[in-house]
Amino acid sequence: MPRVKGGYVARRRRKKVLKLAKGYYGSKHTLFKSAQGQVMKSLLYAYRDRRQKKRDFRKLWITRINAAARINGLSYSRLMHGLKLAEINVNRKILADLAINDEKAFAELAEKAKSSLNA
Repeated sequence: MPRVKGGYVARRRRKKVLKLAKGYYGSKHTLFKSAQGQVMKSLLYAYRDRRQKKRDFRKLWITRINAAARINGLSYSRLMHGLKLAEINVNRKILADLAINDEKAFAELAEKAKSSLNA
């Protein structure tokens, strides 16, 4: 059986990988073998970090809410429990935004949470 060369298919495949590797340091953007390894690793990091970003933002929101809650005389967990008892459904992203940009509104929510905890 005759040997089949790669032809234009192999060249297209290599060019696709090298195009993704554009901007990488050293031989990682010129040599196919090292570029392919780095591109695979980079795609893996991108996939992982799209999920990691959601965790990081949630941690940031919780930290901001906790800081603002302590200014209003509550801990984070007591604030969240009080809001749940008061049947105030505000997500952490909005609460963190209120804590930074509208302290008065956050203080009102904190007061409602306090009163529902005491009741």
